[in-house]
Formats: sequence, C-alpha cells, structure tokens
Amino acid sequence: MVVTYSSNDIKIHIIKSFELLEPLSGIKKNMKFFFSEKATVIMFICNHCPYVKHINTELVHLANHYILKGVSFIAINSNDEKKYPEDSPKNMNKISHKLGYTFPYFFDEKQEVAKYYGAQCTPEFFIFNGIGHLCYHGKFDDSSPGNKLPVTGYNVKKILKTILKGIKITKIIQKPSYGCNIKWKT
Repeated sequence: MVVTYSSNDIKIHIIKSFELLEPLSGIKKNMKFFFSEKATVIMFICNHCPYVKHINTELVHLANHYILKGVSFIAINSNDEKKYPEDSPKNMNKISHKLGYTFPYFFDEKQEVAKYYGAQCTPEFFIFNGIGHLCYHGKFDDSSPGNKLPVTGYNVKKILKTILKGIKITKIIQKPSYGCNIKWKT
C-alpha cells in the first residue's frame, strides 16, 4: 500500500531517545549514543518496501558522505515482523551486511518510536539539528519506483548542507513522504 501524507501539525519538535534492539550486534542500545552535536537523521525504513529498495544505494552513499562530516544517521524498522517476516531482526541483520549500512538499524518491536515521531510510512526522514530540534520531516527526494526521476537524496542533502553551514532553520520544513505504510500491530 502506498501512503502519501502531509501533516501541518507536527506533534514532535525535539529528538527523543529510546532503547531498541540493534540486530547487527544482537543487543539493545540507547539511541542517544548515536545522536550528533551537528545533526541527526532519523529514518524509518524496512526491508520489504519497494520505495526503500529504490533509494537504498543512494541512501548508503549519502549517509557515508555525511557521517564523515559528523552527521549521524539512525535507521528504524517499526513494522510488525509477524505479518511481514522479511522485516524481522534476522533479515535486518542480513540487509545491513548486504547493503553495507554504516549506521545503526534498530528494530522498534513495540512501535513506540514510530508513534512518538508520528512516522506513517517507509521511507520517512526526520532531521534534527545539533541541539535536537526538528528541522525537516519528509521524503528523501522526488524519485519513486517507476517515475524515472534519478535518486539524489536532494531534500535530505539540502537540509544537511544548511545545518552544516550554521544557518538556523526556524520553521520545520516538510515535504510529504510517500511509500509503504508502517505495518502496525493489531
């Protein structure tokens, strides 16, 4: 199912940490240890979504580039693994290895992180400045499977460049996300 949404009343404005399973290591870790003093990108992704698969190569490239500049990237999968076994922690571990994720990929088993941030679909991005204020909420770029636009990460790059230049973002910038809906538990 494809979800497109635009929210004019963002409920969160401040970054919040949770303790989540990080399948690559097999242990629970506190997200706050991955927050950056420059900028933190929290992204809701999963393994099975064709929209995530469509951006994965450029996402890894972009993350690797900005990690070197002190930006942190945190990926979170909040899908119900019972209904979508491809999104299980075991398969998250496989995907992390296969795609060369250099960022933590957490499993939100209780779906509390997705609920706190108001995530609706995958992929969906939340970018916070160094003091933890939300600056951007939305899509990676305008590309999607089948629309023939190149995957560039333009929206994410633009915000990160602005933050890294020290330009203060005073209003949350939103670009409606689209992709697969979060697979909520019943």
